[in-house]
Amino acid sequence: MQCSVIILNWNGAEMLKRYLPSVVAHTKGAEIIVADNGSTDNSLEVLAKEFPGVQTIVLDKNYGFAEGYNRAIAQVESEYVVLLNSDVEVTDGWLEPVLAYLDAHSDVAAVQPKVRSWLRRTHFEHAGAAGGYLSKLYFPYCRGRVLWHVEEDKGQYDTEAEVDWTSGACMCVRTKVYKECGGLDAAFFAHMEEIDLCWRMRNAGWRLVCLPQSVVYHLGGGALSYESPRKTYLNHRNNLLMIYKNKQHACGVLFVRGILDYAAACFYLLQGRWGAFKAVFHARKDYRKMRKAY
Repeated sequence: MQCSVIILNWNGAEMLKRYLPSVVAHTKGAEIIVADNGSTDNSLEVLAKEFPGVQTIVLDKNYGFAEGYNRAIAQVESEYVVLLNSDVEVTDGWLEPVLAYLDAHSDVAAVQPKVRSWLRRTHFEHAGAAGGYLSKLYFPYCRGRVLWHVEEDKGQYDTEAEVDWTSGACMCVRTKVYKECGGLDAAFFAHMEEIDLCWRMRNAGWRLVCLPQSVVYHLGGGALSYESPRKTYLNHRNNLLMIYKNKQHACGVLFVRGILDYAAACFYLLQGRWGAFKAVFHARKDYRKMRKAY
């Protein structure tokens, strides 16, 4: 099989009912696999009853986004693998241009489509938009989205572009490169793990591309809401770990980021987001502990 489309699921029976039909209808030339991350809802029953043609990999517990994908991808031998969120609706012909591009460009490790919002279909979606970049201080942003400002898609980014990172909402990657570069970092659990992997792939000499000829629609916030203190914690902690791992001579950047993190904590406090305020300090404490492993 040339390509395996892998959807990681955790207690997402309703998501599967809503979004998997589009994947089944519009995916050609690839096998579709749902890797179940130890769900306790009726996800497996839904798959068996409503999607008998979809393969399943059943994991014994919730390993998180990163390790869940690592364990699933370890069981496939396809040339390419697509990491596809369970809250993504694909469109007709979404996969063909991506596979053709990888076939034609042997120096490209991963490709993402244009990612629009499922809720606001004329606009880009926060997680990936039209390709991801890193600022000088290594904050992630996208063509079509900076911070919380998301643009309407008027065709302004309908050109392929080399990017710093491809969205984990929908990323097609060479399986061999994924494995050689160590896969997603399980210690991240979730959030920014795909940016970290992309950074490692670029450090290894590979290019990454956004190909807007392919379009998908992403709900976003399916696992954790944007207001979740847990999400705030993971984003702050993992961004610091990512810089520490991948950037040489990063002391100056990390010093400035420390100042900005505490400024962000004060901002959360002024907003009355006590959970987010505490999450920043928790994130920095755990970052200092975890960086020793790298």
